Amino acid sequence: MHIPDLTLGGVQRVTLNLATALTALGYRVDLVLCKATGPFLAQVPEAVTVVELDRSLRFPAYLLAVAPRSLIPLLRLYGRRPRPPFPNLFYLPALVCYLKRERPDTLLSAMAMPNLMATWAARSAGVPMRVVISQHSHLSTEVQDMGWGPLVPTIRRAYSQADTRIAVSHGVADDLSRHLRIPRPEVVTLPPAFRTNFLGQAETAAAHPWLHPEAPPVILGAGRLVQQKDFPTLLRAFARVRQQRRVRLIILGKGPLRADLETLARTLGVAADVALPGFVDNPSVYMAHAAVFASSSAWEGLPGVVIEALAVGCPVVSTDCPSGPAEILAGGTYGRLVPVGDSTALAAALSATLDAPPSRDRLQRRARAFSADLLVDRYREVLFPEPA
Repeated sequence: MHIPDLTLGGVQRVTLNLATALTALGYRVDLVLCKATGPFLAQVPEAVTVVELDRSLRFPAYLLAVAPRSLIPLLRLYGRRPRPPFPNLFYLPALVCYLKRERPDTLLSAMAMPNLMATWAARSAGVPMRVVISQHSHLSTEVQDMGWGPLVPTIRRAYSQADTRIAVSHGVADDLSRHLRIPRPEVVTLPPAFRTNFLGQAETAAAHPWLHPEAPPVILGAGRLVQQKDFPTLLRAFARVRQQRRVRLIILGKGPLRADLETLARTLGVAADVALPGFVDNPSVYMAHAAVFASSSAWEGLPGVVIEALAVGCPVVSTDCPSGPAEILAGGTYGRLVPVGDSTALAAALSATLDAPPSRDRLQRRARAFSADLLVDRYREVLFPEPA
């Protein structure tokens, strides 16, 4: 399995879940990282081998040999920015050496740049293996947000060379097929491997003084404090709800927009009822004690925090963003859906959910459909298919 590191993120979390499930079935799993860093490093199971790659300046030569048409658009993007936009490319030569040395049966990657590196490295290594790439985000939106337009032909060629392409939701699969002109039947829809069996762990003592039973109800948000998560809309919706009732807001996560969110909370006059604790190891503890979980994202792939909230029976309100929330919540059956960026609609949905929360048992049953224990056999079929 190849991902950049074990820093904060849903991809890192579900990669560890799948690695754990596969080792339990007797498979040898190497976790190949550009950097063996991040808070999730302590959660790697003993049976999983962590491989840290070495950085090298020779990656242009490797690209020139196996993907010559990719080098020019990449160098153009490098020239436009003060810092290299794809620092993980420096680890491409080491990934090639790893594949030549270990000759794995299957190489599974996740996220756009690791997916490119996986296809290029496998081609350069020249050893027989399956290359399976996994797309966890809405690619066309990500390309637009990151300014990767010149790289679309490069991504298209690389993704077409993989043996199997996994999309974590039907929305991601449809977008991938449309944006890269890959026939839709050639994209496998397979949700990530989530943990949904941590209810006992989650129901420990409240992790924050606002989460005690006698305290006002808490609306909870979680995710990196970046534009994608659109926490300003959540803050504005919270301010509307706060005008009508006593309620508080906790947003878990770290990111560059923290100061902007704190300023907006003060501007809205709700700073005293908003807490930003930063990253927490176990957000399910917060979810188990919150009155409602709010996902305000502008785009997603298949948001694991929504499934995690359902798994502990926390009611969910989410934007109907591309893509994933509507699939998890079955079009609104298991939680209210609102338009992206609409703080008025989000506030109304939050108030309605606080007034009439759904059955916790029903939400937990829905979350089990995304359990790693149920999905591992489907991953095994994709990663290690039986000979025809």
